[in-house]
Amino acid sequence: MKQKQHDEVRLKLIDLVKEFPGRGSSGMVRAVDEINLDIMSGEFLTLLGPSGCGKTTTLRLIAGFESPSSGQILLSGQDITPQPPNKRDMALVFQNYALFPHMSVYDNVAYGLQTRRMSRANIKAKVDNSLGLMGLDGLGDRRPNQLSGGQQQRVALARSLVVEPRILLFDEPLSNLDAKLCVQMRSEIHSLQRRLNITSIYVTHDQIEAMALSDRVVVMNKGEIEQIGSPEQIYRYPATLFVADFIGRANFLPVQIDEVKDSEAYLDILGQRYQIPLHFDYQSGQDVVAMLRPEILSLREDETLTQVHIDQAMYLGSEVEYIVSIDEQQFVVVEQDPRLQKIYAEGNMIGLDFVAEAVHLLPAD
Repeated sequence: MKQKQHDEVRLKLIDLVKEFPGRGSSGMVRAVDEINLDIMSGEFLTLLGPSGCGKTTTLRLIAGFESPSSGQILLSGQDITPQPPNKRDMALVFQNYALFPHMSVYDNVAYGLQTRRMSRANIKAKVDNSLGLMGLDGLGDRRPNQLSGGQQQRVALARSLVVEPRILLFDEPLSNLDAKLCVQMRSEIHSLQRRLNITSIYVTHDQIEAMALSDRVVVMNKGEIEQIGSPEQIYRYPATLFVADFIGRANFLPVQIDEVKDSEAYLDILGQRYQIPLHFDYQSGQDVVAMLRPEILSLREDETLTQVHIDQAMYLGSEVEYIVSIDEQQFVVVEQDPRLQKIYAEGNMIGLDFVAEAVHLLPAD
């Protein structure tokens, strides 16, 4: 997928730190540890990581709901660190929608404009436009409890967009939706953000959401940034074992590089000699970890290949997933070729093949 080009820095985080008191006498705990990040104008950027990694705290710092222990937040070059949330020209789409249950859809969407004391005619024009944009025409008189989960999420989006913020923030907005509706809303958010070209910062622990929506993904762990890159970069070329293991699924195999020549490593993998393209600087004799995604592996009735034992075979409709083993090490293999008619039986021995060009080498530490 071709990435959009962004030239202007809209939001800048400089040495951002947030500390909270620890339990008992454990002192202060750093939830956000010296984060430096540039978010570009019109970019869709996702903060991704497991629970406790600091992504939500970072979003709350940006929104103004938390004050940093140190560091700065710049919006279009202006220091907004001391400003309260209502002065930051941002809008937040909450995880639980946060709609006023006693208000109609129209009044929920109009609320932010009413606090700005706009004229009724101006408010009506903006609300009608926002409701139309979100496919909510004709629902303005309903209460939130008369809407489906997806419709409530659209109301929350309309309420955020109607005030025309410079930054749109999302705090895990799809986590309360069922799987099918989640996919639908994900597509709608993607299309809407592209159409409006509004700078957006999205928080999630769901790797699929991050990959589907983002121009860039910031993978966080223990309050720090592990890697920043496009979805393709962090999936194909993770910088650390944590990123490789957190994004998608992967098989890991400790190996040693025999020789480095012309940006390629020469080494043995499972008893076979390979040339592996390098994306980081390594030296001859260095211990590394080979990452093999399940989809680059395949099973073949070929005795010249390394033979593995089929521990499990699972037919999943669109793919067949195998768990195979050799020398007490297991590998996950995903076969997605629709031309394959045969499912190999559990308990058999079979040849294991893989696309060497798709193997990625990671630092052993």
